[in-house]
Amino acid sequence: MSFTDNYQEVSHHHDFDREAARKEVIRVTVILTVITIVELILGFVMMGVHNEFMRHVIKGAICVFMLAKAFYIVAYFMHLKHEVRNLIMTIVVPLGLFIWFIIAFLTDGNSYRNLKNKYDPYHYEQSQIKVEKPAKSDHGSHDAKKEGAIE
Repeated sequence: MSFTDNYQEVSHHHDFDREAARKEVIRVTVILTVITIVELILGFVMMGVHNEFMRHVIKGAICVFMLAKAFYIVAYFMHLKHEVRNLIMTIVVPLGLFIWFIIAFLTDGNSYRNLKNKYDPYHYEQSQIKVEKPAKSDHGSHDAKKEGAIE
């Protein structure tokens, strides 16, 4: 076997199929477009929903679709789909920790608010008072004094 025969055999195994790559990019782009359209539709539907539980369900669905889009973007356009498992784990583990971090802070903040309302009744009473919007003047904002302005 000569050098050229060996070279042709090796290069044959590493051919890049441009048509398959193009089809894959088009497929992923269509998937991302469809997911985005579904998210927009859910967002517009949510504007008319007044039931809190259904609003949370729609928001959860939008979050799931956002994670799916993030997966497709990272996997295909950042080329991590074809990478080594360790490289993928360097992205997934910090992302998991970041999500845990957000959940922990939201839970802690909610706990603090509930405890403050429970043990400080004055704070709870003040937090339930609705603030009315100030009436607009006919002359615009020129005759209204701004808070903290020097006379």
